[in-house]
Amino acid sequence: MNKVVLIGRLTRDPELRYTGSNTPVATFSLAVNRNFQNQNGEREADFINIVVWRKQAENCKNFLTQGSQVAVEGRIQTRTYDGQDGQKRYITEVVADNVEFLGSKASSENSNNTKGSNKKNDVEPTPYDFGDMPEPKGTDVDSNPFADFGSSIEISDDELPF
Repeated sequence: MNKVVLIGRLTRDPELRYTGSNTPVATFSLAVNRNFQNQNGEREADFINIVVWRKQAENCKNFLTQGSQVAVEGRIQTRTYDGQDGQKRYITEVVADNVEFLGSKASSENSNNTKGSNKKNDVEPTPYDFGDMPEPKGTDVDSNPFADFGSSIEISDDELPF
């Protein structure tokens, strides 16, 4: 089984090209934080090349920019080519089946500013701090996530047809 799921931020704007048969293909690089810190107490990141095809490639080009946060689902692919010096080169990349847009760098900054938070004071920068990625926070199980959702909905077993 060859399945990859990644969440990270774009390190550059997507590049859109077209094949000889006019099929759109976009490429970008994704910075994905590691779950642990190095010996110096710093969090490192991996930089992973992503390839997206067809309509999804055009959507990535039109709606994503450097710093955008995305979830990518796909497969790892390795390909080879001969370099100008005659040496064989290997490229490992993720071919995306699905790209979910999670948010832009600007929307993350705006939501933090509206909460009265100064992001620069909340998170200590690291050498791999792309787009001020927030640190994971615990879940408050006592809060009601639907409190401001709108009108209530009544559900009853009496209304079921079976």
